[in-house]
Amino acid sequence: MKSVLNVLVLGGNGFIGRHAVAALRGVGHRVIVGSRTTGSNRQGTPLDVNPALEMRQVRLHQLLEAEDWMPLIRDVDVVLNCVGILRERPGESYDTVHHRGPAALARACARSDKRLLHVSALGLSSQARSRFIRSKLQGEQALRDAAPDCVIVRPSLLDGDGGFGAGWLRALARFPVHVVPGGPGAHARMAPLSARDLGEALARLCVRSHGSPTTLDFGGPASLSMREYLSVLRPARLGQAWCLVVPRWLARIGSHVCDLFHWSPYSFGHFELMSKDNLPKVNALPAVLGRAPVAIGAAPSACDAGTGTAQWHPSLLAAKKTPPGAVVNRRSPRAV
Repeated sequence: MKSVLNVLVLGGNGFIGRHAVAALRGVGHRVIVGSRTTGSNRQGTPLDVNPALEMRQVRLHQLLEAEDWMPLIRDVDVVLNCVGILRERPGESYDTVHHRGPAALARACARSDKRLLHVSALGLSSQARSRFIRSKLQGEQALRDAAPDCVIVRPSLLDGDGGFGAGWLRALARFPVHVVPGGPGAHARMAPLSARDLGEALARLCVRSHGSPTTLDFGGPASLSMREYLSVLRPARLGQAWCLVVPRWLARIGSHVCDLFHWSPYSFGHFELMSKDNLPKVNALPAVLGRAPVAIGAAPSACDAGTGTAQWHPSLLAAKKTPPGAVVNRRSPRAV
C-alpha cells in the first residue's frame, strides 16, 4: 500500500470523524470529508471543518446501490465510515443509514478493491427490541457478506470534547445527584475510551494489511458501572454526589420520553445497552495503538458502591450538600 493514502471519511464532521480526520492528517494522509451537507449544519452554524479539506456531500440514506457509490470512491484508497444516527429523521431511517447504505458501500468497495473501515458499537444483539441496535447489527452482517475484508470497529462508550453524549455525561457528573437505572443497569459495566484514542486507532487501521482481524472490540483501561463512571467524570473539587437508583420501569419510560421529544442522548437503545455489560471480549485497542489507552475523566469522587448511594425515593431529591470545608473521604471507583 502506498505511503500517502487518499482517505474518504464519511461523517468526517461528526464526533468520531473529526478525531479520525485529525489523526489521518497528522501522519500525512490526504483526507476527503464526506458529510450530509457541505455548507452549514441544520442550525446554520458553519461546520467545524478545516477549510483546506475537500468536502463531498454524502447522504447514506440515498445511496442504496453499489453504483451510487462508484463516483464518490473512484479516486480514494480507503473509505472510513463513521456515520450513525441516534434517532431517525425525516427521510433518514435506521435501516437506510445503518444497514442498506453501508451494505451498498461495501459492495462498491469490494468491486473496486477499496479498503473499507466501519465504526459500529459494542453490545449489539439480535434479541434487542431497539431498532437502533438491530439496524447496527444488520449493517455489520451485511458488510461481512459483501466485503469479507472490511474492518469493523466496535468501541465502548466514548469520552471527548465535542461529543453530544459525552458532553451530557460530563454535565450530569457535576450535578449533586447522579441518577442511574436499577435492575441490571445498576451493575452493568463498560470500558469508556477517549475519542482521540479511537481516532488514532482508526488512522492506524487504514494502513494495516489485509488478513488482519476484521472485527475489533475497543475499550478503555477501566471497567466501570455508570455510577462509577459519573464519579470518575465528576471534578474532585465538587465533593461527594448522591447516587439515585431509579426503578427499571421508570428508566425505560424516561428513555421513551427522550426519544419522543428528541431530547438528550438517552434513548431506548441506550437503555437496552446499559442493561448488560458493554465490555470488549478482547480489547484490541492497546495492540492497535502500540500503547495503553489513556485514562478517562477527572479524579474520582465518592459515589461508588457503598458511598453516597441510595435506592430511589422522592425524599432523596432534597439530600443535603456537603458543607463547605467538610472533609470528604474519596474512594476510587472499583475496576475489574
